Amino acid sequence: MNILILGSGGREHGLAWAVMQNPKCDKLIVAPGNAGIADIADCADLDIMNGAAVVVFAEENAIDFVIVGPEAPLAVGVADDLRAAGFLVFGPSGAAAQLEASKSFTKEVCDAAGAPTAAYARFTDFDAAQDYVKSKGAPIVIKADGLAAGKGVIVAMTLDEALSAINDMFDGAFGGAGAEVVIEEFLDGEEASFFVLCDGKDALPIGTAQDHKRVGEGDTGPNTGGMGAYSPAPVMSETVTQKALTEIIEPSLAEMSRRGTPFQGVLFAGLMIKDGQPKLIEYNVRFGDPECQVLMMRLGAQVLDLLQASAEGRLAEARVNWADDHALTVVMAANGYPGRYEKGTAIKGLTASTEDSFNMVFHAGTSRKDGQIVATGGRVLNVTARGATLSEAAERAYAMVDQIEWTEGFCRRDIGWRAL
Repeated sequence: MNILILGSGGREHGLAWAVMQNPKCDKLIVAPGNAGIADIADCADLDIMNGAAVVVFAEENAIDFVIVGPEAPLAVGVADDLRAAGFLVFGPSGAAAQLEASKSFTKEVCDAAGAPTAAYARFTDFDAAQDYVKSKGAPIVIKADGLAAGKGVIVAMTLDEALSAINDMFDGAFGGAGAEVVIEEFLDGEEASFFVLCDGKDALPIGTAQDHKRVGEGDTGPNTGGMGAYSPAPVMSETVTQKALTEIIEPSLAEMSRRGTPFQGVLFAGLMIKDGQPKLIEYNVRFGDPECQVLMMRLGAQVLDLLQASAEGRLAEARVNWADDHALTVVMAANGYPGRYEKGTAIKGLTASTEDSFNMVFHAGTSRKDGQIVATGGRVLNVTARGATLSEAAERAYAMVDQIEWTEGFCRRDIGWRAL
C-alpha cells in the first residue's frame, strides 16, 4: 500500500513508525512531517488544511490509504474531500469531528445519549457568564467552545481565576474558539485517557493511558499540551473500562448515528474516575499527543491493520494483540514553554541511543538546518521506552534523555509518579 499521513508532530512520528513496521506498507509519505519523520519516510510540503490540494497530491502519488493525524484538518472536512474523491481514509467527517471542535456539541450528544459527564452551562454573553460563575463559585472549569490547540481549558481553583479566564476568552485570547464559552462543574478524581477505534457501527478499545498536563513536577504550574504519558492507565481496571465503553462511548456513538453523522476514526475519551465510576471530561477525534506515542510503542505493526479495518468498516472482525508490558514517554520542551521560548536551538546526542521497538525518540517540533537538528516548537521531543514494568520503562526513557545534549530544553523528571 502507498500510505499518506497528514501532520507534523510527535503523534504523526509515532503513527509513521508503527505503520512502517507493517509489511503491507510499500511507501509512506508524511505531510508536512518533521526532521525525525524524514529519517523513516518521505516528507512533503503540503497544506493539510486545503482538502482540494490534499486530494490532488494523493492522486498524483497513487495513495491507497490516508491517515489524518491532527484535529484541525478533520474539523474543516479534509476527510470528506478525500472520501468524495474515492480515497480510503482514517478519520471522521467534518460533521462528526464536531465532537472535538465544539464543546457545546459534545454536551448535547452526551445529554441525548445519557452519558455521564459534568454539569454545564454555555454562554455567548460575557456578563451572563461572569454572573453564572459568581453564583457557582470555585473550583470551576472554563472552556473555549472551539478548537484552541489543547489550550482552551482553564481549571480555575479560585473565583478570580475563573473570572479572568472568561475575560480572556471573550477578549479573543483563543480567537474564534472563545466566542462561546462552556462552564462546567469541577470534577475530582483521577484522570485517564481511553482510546477506541470506531467504524460507524462497531467500537474496538485499543488502549488506555495517563498524561501529565502541568508543566511542573508534582503536576504543578500551568497546563500544557502534555509533558509526558504512560500506558496502560492503572486506574482503568477491566470494570471501569467496560463501564466507560457501555455507559459513555457506545451511547455516544449510537447518538451520532441517529443524527446521521456516524463516527469513523479514533475516539479519544478524556475521563475522570471517582469511586470506580467514569465520567466524560471531553472527546477528541484523533490520537492524543503524547499518548499516541506510548500506544504506538505497545501496538507496533498491527496499527496499520486496525486503522484499515476501521476505515473499511470491518472492526467487528478485528482483534488487538497486546503485549503484557508498559510504555512511558518523556516530553523534552524548550525553556520557557508553555510561555515564550526560543526557536532554532540545536539538539545533539540524538544518535547516542539505539532506536528499536523498545526505545524511540519521536520528534514533535524539529527541522534540519545546516546539517543539525533544531527545535521549532515548544514541545520538541518525545523520549519513549517500553519495559516489563512501568519503572523499567521510565528508567529506559530517562537514560535516553540523559544522552541528549540540549541546554535550551528541559523535561519533567517525575513522569508516571502517581502510578510508580
